[in-house]
Amino acid sequence: MFGQLQDKLESVFRNLRGQGVLSEENISDSLREVRRAFLEADVNFKVTKQFIDKIREKAVGTEVIKSIKPGQLIIKIIHDELVDLLGKEYVPIYENKSSLTIIMVVGLQGSGKTTFCGKLALKLKKEKKSVVLAGADVYRPAAKDQLKTLGKSMGIPVVTDDSKDAVQICKNAVKYAVDNYADYVILDTAGRLHIDEKLMAELQEVKSSVNPNEILFVVDAMTGQDAVNSAKEFSEQVDYDGIVLTKMDGDAKGGAALSIRTITGKPIKFIGVGEKPTDLEIFHPDRLASRILGMGDIVSFVERAQETFSENEAKELEEKILKNEFTITDFYKQLQQIKKLGPLNQLVGMMPGMNQSMIQDAKIDDDSFKRIEAIICSMTDKEKSRPKILNGGRRKRIAKGSGTSLHEVNKFLKQFSQMQKMMNQFGKMSKGKKGLMKMAKGLPGMPKIPGL
Repeated sequence: MFGQLQDKLESVFRNLRGQGVLSEENISDSLREVRRAFLEADVNFKVTKQFIDKIREKAVGTEVIKSIKPGQLIIKIIHDELVDLLGKEYVPIYENKSSLTIIMVVGLQGSGKTTFCGKLALKLKKEKKSVVLAGADVYRPAAKDQLKTLGKSMGIPVVTDDSKDAVQICKNAVKYAVDNYADYVILDTAGRLHIDEKLMAELQEVKSSVNPNEILFVVDAMTGQDAVNSAKEFSEQVDYDGIVLTKMDGDAKGGAALSIRTITGKPIKFIGVGEKPTDLEIFHPDRLASRILGMGDIVSFVERAQETFSENEAKELEEKILKNEFTITDFYKQLQQIKKLGPLNQLVGMMPGMNQSMIQDAKIDDDSFKRIEAIICSMTDKEKSRPKILNGGRRKRIAKGSGTSLHEVNKFLKQFSQMQKMMNQFGKMSKGKKGLMKMAKGLPGMPKIPGL
């Protein structure tokens, strides 16, 4: 996401930081490069022009030019304007606290509406809300079956039937949700390959019949400026409340995300960052701006971790470390938990100072864990709990069984041994204290995982 744009802006910022003194001339040169980077990222031309004009107006002032660190001050100006471009602040979806909240999901065919409905339902369920899904896409083959499968896997009821009456299906779903005291009902409506009168008429009829509290427009970020154009047309004909950008984990240049808020005047509320039901992020303009500028997004990383790791699991791990009982089995469990956080390149991309080219150069991807997992899975339970018994013969067997080399097996075991020693030291230092984390400062870093 935004990899190409991020790399180009990083190059511009590197030059700015290297300037001891800034003038109107070198500021203009830098803004010319920013403009080029935006246009190459498929950002709308008018949006780009407005963005650059605003930065130039603030950056050419004497306060910036005479500043002690003028380069950093301009970067802050760009960051602030980028946040403003993306929508300033997070706008949550509507919640009717006194009764049922009806959310209607619209968009073109293939944009990912049905998948988003499932993701949103799961997110609301995790927030202790009761949810009902409505399969009202009566045209796309298997759309209803897809929603039923998603609902079943998440334990969320799906209301639909074999008719072609989308309006009646939505009415039935709302009635079912009311009768069962649900908090939310999410209506998955039909889309088309293009905008036409029949589609709009049906959506207008659904809207007038159930009176939704919130209408979300789902758009494929991979389609670039086409996404912006369709969002504008939908806004003019079916006034919606917010935008959902899907497939942001792909090769999308980012132009849609940077243009769509200004062109439509509607806030972006969610972004889809993968195919898993959990791969849905709340859209925070300030956090995304920081990611684009290579400043990282630690807040989102911590939020993901909190959703994935339970307090009991953390306490159990802490006790094992204190007792020097951390085994390869425990390490494997932690590996699985880390994988649940999402793709490694996404996670590393949330770290400050990490841009896309650095991730690619370091060859950071999910394959990095696969060889370690294969090695561990080739061990017996006894070997995992007592790695000291792993003699030469056992190690050769593990290498052969995991499809790796003896060198890789030895390297992993050596690094795990270093990790155990560090954790043993960690446990001893923490005894009598309130918790492990107080002793974290000053300890050596975790040993490097093979492949990372």
